[in-house]
Amino acid sequence: MGIVDDIVARSQKTEHGFNDLQLAADEVVSSHDRAAASEIALALLDSQVHQARCVGTFILGHFAAADADALHILKDRVSQDSDWRVQEILAKAFDRFCHDTGYEAALPVIREWLSATAANTRRAVTEGLRIWTGRPYFRDHPGEAIALLSALRDDESEYVRKSVGNALRDISKKHPDLVRREVRSWDLTTRGVQQVHKLATRIIADRL
Repeated sequence: MGIVDDIVARSQKTEHGFNDLQLAADEVVSSHDRAAASEIALALLDSQVHQARCVGTFILGHFAAADADALHILKDRVSQDSDWRVQEILAKAFDRFCHDTGYEAALPVIREWLSATAANTRRAVTEGLRIWTGRPYFRDHPGEAIALLSALRDDESEYVRKSVGNALRDISKKHPDLVRREVRSWDLTTRGVQQVHKLATRIIADRL
């Protein structure tokens, strides 16, 4: 498939950032129907070049709200990718799914991914929706964003816990009282919760 080889070669030139990778994905989506674009995305996911897999992930993110198979591949296949850069794009792809679906309508899937076995799947949500209260629905329901994040305060993955703590810290800039009220109820006897608490309260620590 010539276009796949072309994208792999082009993507390898991107050493920093993701803008051209997203542009390459946008070009595939705009010039192919969904079935053909999805086929290209799957071929790119098989590449040994992480940038090409990023392009494939971007493409699937375009279709995830309308195509359950695309969302399934993101959740069960892309989340297994060992490259952190692909995981950054997975987070972006999940946010794209929520945006296109509507954040309130996406709540069941948000909860499903937050309870997934794979840490990368959980982190795609906690990181992808940052800044949570800048997103529609959560802007008007900050307490729900805080509750969803706080449920992962003792997550087994430090990778996820750091994302949770930083996301709560983001929210504390505009909603310090809500975050303060939440963290006051936490049991700080475990190291994981202590870590999230420290990150979440970095801005409001002097007012706890």
